[in-house]
Amino acid sequence: MHNSDSNHDNDASINSVSWTIARTISSVMAPVSWLNKLVIAISKQLAWVALLIMVIMILLQVFFRYVLNDALAWPDEGARLCMLWMTGLMAPFAMRTGGFVAIDMLPRALPNRLAQMLTLFLLSLSAIVLIYAIQFGWKHTMGFGGNFTSSSLKIPLDWIGMDMLRLKLRYVYASLLFGVTFLFTVTIELILRSIIAVIVPHFPLPELTSSDTAGAS
Repeated sequence: MHNSDSNHDNDASINSVSWTIARTISSVMAPVSWLNKLVIAISKQLAWVALLIMVIMILLQVFFRYVLNDALAWPDEGARLCMLWMTGLMAPFAMRTGGFVAIDMLPRALPNRLAQMLTLFLLSLSAIVLIYAIQFGWKHTMGFGGNFTSSSLKIPLDWIGMDMLRLKLRYVYASLLFGVTFLFTVTIELILRSIIAVIVPHFPLPELTSSDTAGAS
């Protein structure tokens, strides 16, 4: 009887420590989660604008090319610019809500804690890759290549009596830098969620979406 009571007390003590650790990690995760939600909320609206501008540019080019038989030089490159930024803006949202294509047969077949440990391992690998991607994106955006100008995109300041300004390619490459930077912050949030789920499987975490998301159980 004494051994049973002792084991029960030990289990209760372990559970108390686990919940304390989980609550501490959750408090650390809160500002990261807030930042991700803010950036994603703004990015989603900007992505719609980029999509709308891209469609307008494509339709304008079709009209000039096939109706007027006089293709414009800038819509093709402008549409690519919008497409790249739309991708960079929406990638963190897709990562956070499980929107990327994934093969999840193995995690679904494993017990919850083992599945979370596998998810944690994969997210950690993703974080390492994204650290290198951020460094690459920074060098590509702010380095030598970013100093070149677009062949066709220009800001027509000459309309108001100033010199015409060609668009620097760094503003194109910055879509990559933005995307991978906030993919990294989202990955950090998902890693913290997975750590909590490993320590306390039923810890009350706010859902990211109405559907299941990797690392969010």
